[in-house]
Amino acid sequence: MTATPKQGRNHSDAPGSDVADHTPPVAPRDGHIAAIRGGVVDVAFDGDVPHIHDLLYAGDVALEVAALIGDGLVRAMALAPVRGLGLGMAVRNTGGPITVPVGDEVLGRMLDVFGAPIDGRPAPKGAALRSIHQAPPNLSDRVLHSETLETGIKAIDLLSPIERGGKTGLFGGAGVGKTVLITELINNTVQHHKGVSLFCGIGERSREAEELYRDMGEAGVRDKTVMLFGQMNESPGVRFLIGNTALTMAEYFRDDKGQDVLLLIDNIFRFVQAGSEVSGLMGRMPSRVGYQPTLATELAALEERITSTNKGAITSIQAVYVPADDFTDPAAAHIFSHLSASVVLSRKRASEGLYPAVDPLASASVMLTPSVVGQRHYDIARAVRRTLADYEELRDIIAMLGLEELSSADRATVARARRLERFLTQPFFTTGSFTGTGGRSVPISDTLDGCEHILGQSQFDLPESAYYMIGGLQDLKGAT
Repeated sequence: MTATPKQGRNHSDAPGSDVADHTPPVAPRDGHIAAIRGGVVDVAFDGDVPHIHDLLYAGDVALEVAALIGDGLVRAMALAPVRGLGLGMAVRNTGGPITVPVGDEVLGRMLDVFGAPIDGRPAPKGAALRSIHQAPPNLSDRVLHSETLETGIKAIDLLSPIERGGKTGLFGGAGVGKTVLITELINNTVQHHKGVSLFCGIGERSREAEELYRDMGEAGVRDKTVMLFGQMNESPGVRFLIGNTALTMAEYFRDDKGQDVLLLIDNIFRFVQAGSEVSGLMGRMPSRVGYQPTLATELAALEERITSTNKGAITSIQAVYVPADDFTDPAAAHIFSHLSASVVLSRKRASEGLYPAVDPLASASVMLTPSVVGQRHYDIARAVRRTLADYEELRDIIAMLGLEELSSADRATVARARRLERFLTQPFFTTGSFTGTGGRSVPISDTLDGCEHILGQSQFDLPESAYYMIGGLQDLKGAT
């Protein structure tokens, strides 16, 4: 049965209302444009004014109410270019928020913020409609999963395991491999994921959207994936709301269908950036470093909807752009606080050709405890970190005096650390056409065996280059 958006509200819509109001809903009144400021439009109403988040239309241009100014005036975000709009132009009030189709009908589709198709195919037929603005689950409905999601990527599975039903951030500046890594995670996890996958592109390039759509089809996983895009050439209102659209669809599969959902977001920083643009257009005073004063609230409203309930789990992997590689930036700091695992990509490691450029000392996960991953995994991960930390301390001495001036124990530490650094690299499936090297997905057992073997040696028969861009240690056979 297809639901229709409400064309008005009555008191029975209020939470906790015990008595239904049988009076017919009041038809929404139309208004007119009073002012246009970039992507923000002020609309005047003579009678009842719309509610926050109500959808308005000025011609074909969609507007969402963002603030109530007073005296019948509302301020709305434009969700399309405002070319063609003029003062005094009639504005139609739909009487309700943006609603999008949910359910199996959207699987395999590429959609926009309204749930409309952008893949050249007909709109989803017979799908139920649901508002994109939903409250997070109650605390009593939430559950914790002490399970990890294996990715086949050695550095992540070993040092920063991903929590099933948790939120993982891939942090890094420009050009360190965030999008490549999230594409590889899609390749490695979606094919083995038993539930539904959603990809939400916020403020990214249209070229990447087209490539992802084609790659998902070639991999045979598009039929159980939904792709939503608010691209960088679209209005800040679209980029600000596309995450809510993705979460509404994810919540349907979690709560109504009881399925596990894998939600991939690229890039969550663009959501914060779009909110900053909207805030400036709305006339709010900026906060620290020019961000909106409501940064923490807006981010929490989105992130707190990503959680596990007694019906299913939403596991989220989010790429996070770090401006100027400054991890103290307010956007990066606020995103950090919502995550259960953080994978930090290092420009220094990328410059050395160590891909994926995961910083083993800065990355962390709440899952890396003996009670979750096991004592052996925990001990090996700590030993790897300790060895790499010792090597970092010795770098200055090596640079000034040379490796020969180190003690035999320190030279063994350096040998182990340099081989561990190279062993934690691996070729990706998604870059095989560029590098000419086939991708490798490495089980966590092979990763642990390889690291344990390297840590247990002080003399090595093979050069450190033999450990570079391989899968498990079995790939060392024949290396010279």
